[in-house]
Amino acid sequence: MKLQKIFTMIIMVVISTSSIFAGSLSGRVNFQGNAPKKKTLKMDADPVCGAAHKTPPYRQSFIMNDEGYLKNVMVYLKDVKYDGKIPETQAVLDQNGCMYSPHVQGMIAGQELLIKNSDATLHNIHGLPKINSEFNFAMPKVVKQKTMRIDKPEHSILIKCDVHPWMKAYVSVFDHPYFAVTDENGRYEIENIPPGTYEVVAWHEKFKGNTLS
Repeated sequence: MKLQKIFTMIIMVVISTSSIFAGSLSGRVNFQGNAPKKKTLKMDADPVCGAAHKTPPYRQSFIMNDEGYLKNVMVYLKDVKYDGKIPETQAVLDQNGCMYSPHVQGMIAGQELLIKNSDATLHNIHGLPKINSEFNFAMPKVVKQKTMRIDKPEHSILIKCDVHPWMKAYVSVFDHPYFAVTDENGRYEIENIPPGTYEVVAWHEKFKGNTLS
């Protein structure tokens, strides 16, 4: 598995591999080009949202550190066979400070998704899959958690809150566990990879449709 570059557009995002060894893949995702300016979120419409932040928070759609490394890039193996069990642990999506956390995550088809409302205000969970069934339900401030499952593999399902239009998250549902999301330093690691030759894909919401083979 050799990683070279992804998202070749007017700007270029480069993925560099720090280590590839038996059963694991790790590296960092670096952005090369003119980065978009940080934009703050206006939460004045809901006093609860505004009061949750000492300073205005930034949009989560493009997060880059001072060294140019990108957060929230989904890196995964394509067309890999997996015969293991569905995890008993839950994937978690929290609504905290009127923002989704995590902004990008992966889970396995059939795994339970725990959706939390840590805010003292009304949210709704509106998922817009293209393969699975659409879902849309309210979470008033007295409803602190709900669980659900997404049964079919589907990449980058958009989840939004119709009450607070700035709230967006992406959930990728796989039929295997060989995926990772880059952290604030652009790092990722995929472990316990079975022997074989694979295509490695990297996805970022600002570069939809561009992948690395």
